[in-house]
Amino acid sequence: MGNQIKLGCAPIAWTNDDMPELGRNNSFEQCISEMALAGYTGTEIGNKYPRDPEVLKHYLDIRGLEVASAWFSSFLTTQPLEEVKADFIEHRDFLYAMGAEVIVVSEQGSSIQGQVDTPLFAEKPVFNEKEWKRFTDGLEALGELAAEKGMSIVYHHHMGTGVQTTEEIDQLMSSTDPDKVSLLFDTGHLVFSGEDPLEILEKYFDRIKHVHFKDIRRNIAAAVRREQDSFLTGVKKGAFTVPGDGMIDFAPIMNYLTRHHYSGWIVVEAEQDPDVCNAFEYALKAKRYIDEILQKGKVR
Repeated sequence: MGNQIKLGCAPIAWTNDDMPELGRNNSFEQCISEMALAGYTGTEIGNKYPRDPEVLKHYLDIRGLEVASAWFSSFLTTQPLEEVKADFIEHRDFLYAMGAEVIVVSEQGSSIQGQVDTPLFAEKPVFNEKEWKRFTDGLEALGELAAEKGMSIVYHHHMGTGVQTTEEIDQLMSSTDPDKVSLLFDTGHLVFSGEDPLEILEKYFDRIKHVHFKDIRRNIAAAVRREQDSFLTGVKKGAFTVPGDGMIDFAPIMNYLTRHHYSGWIVVEAEQDPDVCNAFEYALKAKRYIDEILQKGKVR
């Protein structure tokens, strides 16, 4: 895989931040221990993780884990910028203390991803011109705050939000300064939305500073659209899974990343019900799948 790429795992498979009932009985220590046992070297931050950097560092260091990043919900389109900036600074300083270099940002103003009864595709928010201006100006302001600590913001396009489609990603990228706003590349959200992940990867590779590897179960994703389910209902039904268990061929994606010398984290992520899909088993399945791609020589 090369020294420039580090492989991490997200805790959302063990305990779901949006639906705490999923994985309620899985402890923080079980989560990070099983990540390390599966062979990962990094983690993102879940709702059960200690927020004291020294405490968290101790738990992670003895397991050989680093913090790759953590999600920040911005409300740039719906809240005063100064309020968002104050929350962001607290989040930034925590991640800086943990040694992270990128900060995951996703705009949650008008988002429907947490609304259990709102149809995911029929009622996806669409920003108007004024909202786009507030949003992109605000993101650049957060990017400037991140740069104060030598960090970068990576914007997370996401199902059920104002930046989900190829056209919306295009608008975000064309409306922001590359020195202030970078991109998180998430395979699962692109494919679920109906986008072409390789197209996005090739078009914006120079701005991609963080990667999420997530797979899609084709039939379940199609049913979510057909039956007008919400995002959370889709998660519960099992629309997402780990690489190697769904419809996405990750070999050409990994090939592109390595051939073009991507440097940063690839984080395996799949929000599933751990009572149905054991988090450790699926994390290990993904790790073995990625290793197999490399060992078979599909990546050069």
